[in-house]
Amino acid sequence: MAMSLKDFLAEHPVDLERVEAHKERMLAEVRAYRLRELREAAGMTQEQVATRIGVSQRQVSKIEHGNLENSKVGTIRGYMEAVGGNLTIEYVIGDARVQIA
Repeated sequence: MAMSLKDFLAEHPVDLERVEAHKERMLAEVRAYRLRELREAAGMTQEQVATRIGVSQRQVSKIEHGNLENSKVGTIRGYMEAVGGNLTIEYVIGDARVQIA
């Protein structure tokens, strides 16, 4: 007889904090990969983007690997503009969204 989902979860408890952390890591990887796709679609190398926005190629690589914690907003804005986009910053609380930049 097949086991129900409820029974399975009772026997194999799920650590929801761990699942959420893994989900966030995966989403960061997807976003970072998308940045690389945007740069490549613009026909630019990391070095060209770096030169255009005044940072090192290594900084561009960090951005494309999702390492945004230590990046300045101006650097990320420059990256987005270099590949043909814009950067929007929103404040989100509950269902409310306020664009602040």
